[in-house]
Amino acid sequence: MSARCWPKCTPATSGSARSDRSWAPTPVRACWAWRTRFQRLRPICWEPVSIRDDLDDARLTRAAQAGDRRALEQLLRLHHDQIHAICRRLAGNDADGQDATQEALIAIVRGLPRFHGRAKFSTWAYRVATNAALDELRRRGRRPVPTAIEASDRFAGTATADDSTAVVARLDFDAALAQLPEEFRAPVVLRDVAGCDYAEIGSILQIPAGTVRSRIARGRARLAETMRANGGNHHDAAERRNDEASNHE
Repeated sequence: MSARCWPKCTPATSGSARSDRSWAPTPVRACWAWRTRFQRLRPICWEPVSIRDDLDDARLTRAAQAGDRRALEQLLRLHHDQIHAICRRLAGNDADGQDATQEALIAIVRGLPRFHGRAKFSTWAYRVATNAALDELRRRGRRPVPTAIEASDRFAGTATADDSTAVVARLDFDAALAQLPEEFRAPVVLRDVAGCDYAEIGSILQIPAGTVRSRIARGRARLAETMRANGGNHHDAAERRNDEASNHE
């Protein structure tokens, strides 16, 4: 793995108003650098967020803020999959999700010098990702549009019966998720896709934890109803998952 994929940084100059952010790459160069790097690294299975030590995030964050580019790369690698999952589900398709992911990564790099650590890094990063995905949809003036061809092409020629069932289930879920209003879609994605707890979702969306719980419950109910109305073959499984989740919350 190349140790020099990150764009070259310009040293801070004396008296510069931007000296605290001089180590950060420019948005355009950062975008292409990370697109190239993640295209190479995506086959690797990164360690799940749920078993990582938040203290490690804090250590990497401090090092990155001090100008350690390798710490910055590692920090972004560790959270890339979750950031992409959030953006992909909120945006509704791979193309828009990838665009939102790149915008989120750039915003995280540019905003890191101003991150003071009052919240966990993951909470802050997922808030940035959520805003990036929703901003992408607002700029285009539409709701997310799932594209069935993406999943079918990905498995063409190699799909087993189980793979095909999983693809259909995902497409049913994505189609139903795209029909949810934003106020329900965001908390459902953060809970059921990113695995955030209620307090963390409340911090990300800046709403009370009680409101988070209510919106997730209503969003899940609408998902099951929409999948049933659309004739999805997996609405019963969705309802069972919702029931199981409710029993553990």
